Amino acid sequence: MKERIQINYDAISIRRLLGEDPSSPVDIFALLGSQPDLTIVYYPMRDAISGMSVKDDTLKLIAINSRLSKGRQRFTAAHELCHLFFHNDFKTIVCSRDLVGARSDYEKEADQFASFFLAPYEAMLHFINNELNKKGERMSLDDIVRIEQHFGMSRQATLVRLQAEGLLSEEESNAMKTSVIRSAQRLGFSAELYQPSPESKQYLTVGSYIKMAHDLFASDIISRGKYEELLLDAFRDDMVYGKDSVEDHYD
Repeated sequence: MKERIQINYDAISIRRLLGEDPSSPVDIFALLGSQPDLTIVYYPMRDAISGMSVKDDTLKLIAINSRLSKGRQRFTAAHELCHLFFHNDFKTIVCSRDLVGARSDYEKEADQFASFFLAPYEAMLHFINNELNKKGERMSLDDIVRIEQHFGMSRQATLVRLQAEGLLSEEESNAMKTSVIRSAQRLGFSAELYQPSPESKQYLTVGSYIKMAHDLFASDIISRGKYEELLLDAFRDDMVYGKDSVEDHYD
């Protein structure tokens, strides 16, 4: 398995490849959605699974468990990104939700990559030292909330990272695993980061698959009926039936 310093370097390299700087918080879903050869599927999987990656010579797909919190979905997206860019000898990988149990080196590496992709080492250190003014001091619960809100990370991912950096003990971490939403709300933050996708958005496909289906139809290679069938298979009944559509508005 790679050293942490190399994994951090890899994460920053992919940030730059995707057009992001090495320190700012990222909208990972927008980044992935802009990649021309990548399909993203949001699907309510069973609780033990966070997501999966599929790739071959013509396909790159990331599937994300939409029942997980938004923060965990962001972490999962970055985790799967590591598999697609750095792990070559697989066609399908199904990834566990657990971040601390027995895991393969590939999974441990992808977890660390995801953490560094969302919060690069120097960016997190700068935020702790300068925004929180905690140079060498122990982290409070309020500090944890501000870190996870700034970088868009789940509570579990944040605590695991800070323990790995030696900024939290296991005992301190365990005390911060409860009342997660309440701890954020009392500081004035929205609960959105800690909640799953709304039920109406738990089935969704975006990216390359949708464009390829449209291109086939636009080129008269497939019929309208087949095009709509492909969209329905991808949970895009909104595109077939105009569900929840609104008129375009130039603002």
